[in-house]
Amino acid sequence: MTPTPPGPARAPLYIDHAGHRTMIKWHRARRRADDPAFTASRIVEGMRLGASVEIDLVIHADRGFAVLHDRIVDRATTGTGAVSALPAAHLRELSLRDNHGRALDERVLLLEDLTGLFTGIDIAPGALLQLDFKEDDAALDAAAVDTFARSVAPFASHYILSCGDAAAVETLTSAAPGIRIGYDPCHHGAAEAAIRSGDFDGFVDAAVAASPKAEMIYLENRLILAAEGRGHDLVGAFHDHHRLVDGYTVTRVGPQVAPDIKRLLELRVDQITTDDPEALVALDLRAPSPGAGCRLIRWFRRSDM
Repeated sequence: MTPTPPGPARAPLYIDHAGHRTMIKWHRARRRADDPAFTASRIVEGMRLGASVEIDLVIHADRGFAVLHDRIVDRATTGTGAVSALPAAHLRELSLRDNHGRALDERVLLLEDLTGLFTGIDIAPGALLQLDFKEDDAALDAAAVDTFARSVAPFASHYILSCGDAAAVETLTSAAPGIRIGYDPCHHGAAEAAIRSGDFDGFVDAAVAASPKAEMIYLENRLILAAEGRGHDLVGAFHDHHRLVDGYTVTRVGPQVAPDIKRLLELRVDQITTDDPEALVALDLRAPSPGAGCRLIRWFRRSDM
């Protein structure tokens, strides 16, 4: 059966294939490739539509969380300096920059600002906002954990917390009843070690043991496809442990990646992370590949998660 993407009038939310629905996650709250990251307008749009949306979190000087990927604000905002040294009030005065470095009429968000954004709007029942914590458990203290818990409480059921550090996942989610739990076991060289050794069963067992409460496992696409090429179905293995699987990140969408997207769909991944959801759902997966080789592996960039 050939995968059928949603029609052009439909929001880029999912692709259905062979009776399985794969959600399309808006990486850094981007609906299109030319969108700037983490804008309030796109986050609200995604939640209204029922999208799976991702934002990143880093800790600021007042022990709360800024919605930014980098720990230095210079590239993504109109400010300068380390997020850890900047107080909340200062961060809120900064504007985000677009992909060409131009200042936008969109302010830097803090985690607690999401409550104001979502209050009074119709959030779709299936909308899910991934909060990807970019630091580790050592960066957390009681003040930061308390800020996190208070910030997510009003809409906890629409949030899923993820991190590459299982201890941080446990610390934050234990303080936030109702929040959903995710875990990325690919950090600290784990994905590379699994590919080199071929011990994919050990990789799965270690991930499940590290974060036993996680419902979603975030896996690099290159790892999923490398394992599949060697006869190991990582997606199926995590499904056997009752975990959902997100494959990340498709940064550029074009005919070159169609064969690999189709392979991911055939493996029944539950979600694909991309910077260009609109282009991904419109991709013609029936077209022959213009070149050999795994493009998602070739195009993988570690900083894009």
